Amino acid sequence: MTNRSIKVWCLVHKWTSLICTLFMLLLCLTGLPLIFHDEIDHLFEEDRLPPMPADTPLKNLDEAVAAALAAYPGERGLFLSFDVDRPVVNVTTGPTAGASRKEMHISAIDRRTTQIVGDLNDESGFMHVMLRLHVDLFAGLPGELFLGFMGFLLVVATVSGVVVYAPFMRKLRFGTVRTTRSARLKWLDLHNLLGIVTLMWVGVVGLTGVINTLSVPLVAYWRSDQLAAMIAPYKDKPVPERFVSLDAAVRTAMAAAPGTRPQFVAFPGVRFSSNHHYAVWLKGATPATNRILTPALIDAETGALTEMRSMPWYMLALRLSQPLHFGDYGGLPLKLLWAALDLAAIVILGSGLYLWIVRRRTSVETRLKDLDGAGTLRAGAAE
Repeated sequence: MTNRSIKVWCLVHKWTSLICTLFMLLLCLTGLPLIFHDEIDHLFEEDRLPPMPADTPLKNLDEAVAAALAAYPGERGLFLSFDVDRPVVNVTTGPTAGASRKEMHISAIDRRTTQIVGDLNDESGFMHVMLRLHVDLFAGLPGELFLGFMGFLLVVATVSGVVVYAPFMRKLRFGTVRTTRSARLKWLDLHNLLGIVTLMWVGVVGLTGVINTLSVPLVAYWRSDQLAAMIAPYKDKPVPERFVSLDAAVRTAMAAAPGTRPQFVAFPGVRFSSNHHYAVWLKGATPATNRILTPALIDAETGALTEMRSMPWYMLALRLSQPLHFGDYGGLPLKLLWAALDLAAIVILGSGLYLWIVRRRTSVETRLKDLDGAGTLRAGAAE
């Protein structure tokens, strides 16, 4: 590698790192509690489910929706999702199909009794603040896209850091941290070591984070592309005045895809469905397939299956990027590993900021003069 190219990579690493460091520190700090969101929620959540025999029959989904609507008169059903480990469904209601998040109400319904056992409308708690800071800085879509750009800069900084690492550390044994020299040199070695050790993790988390920030435009594209093709025969039909049983619609969808389970249902008129259909989103029943969703469109007037279509590659990428980003697909051991790597990333970012603040006044050109013609370091050049 020539001196000129090394200089260019040094500048790329310097400026991409400087621009994104503070935001990446924020994301690492807020991401740490989010890794353990299930455990934290369980710790502070009061279990209001009454003890009942394990074979207690479940009420149908229409009764659960009716219970949620009774709590908020004048509203209509928007979404219904299923708890993984409890006989509970979460019913989202709102005044109209296009209701904003602030207008929605979410009720946790015990399917054994149709009693409301949880109010999920509180958005003032610690975990909600951490999530919003991590996702969009409380700025909606512009905030998501901005953080996505910061994540892209992180990936560029990581790649350029690897390129810069090779020539400047060639004379040192891997893993060397020169603790007997200056504080700056010690932190430089530690910064480089942690950066190389966590390279794959930072790359995966950075790329999946960028993909996650594109969820809104990707869903919008899926609606205009795939969903539009699926509902094309209904384009000129009037909206049904009355809808068939939700419970029957879910059973029809499950019968069309044996071995699957429903994850959530989008009611007619909302963004994940159409004006004429229940969209029953099914997931696989195995650990390898439960992250892959398949939408089944059920005619809301007749109850018949209209179409079932696998998600395109970009929606699969979005879906699979979420567990990879938070490390919540392998139980507590993987979460602990993710947390340790997150802490290492905080050290990398903090040490990089420190190195810039106490940077030596010598220019890149001066330091590159210590490189011989083959691009290797002479003794002491890395200091």
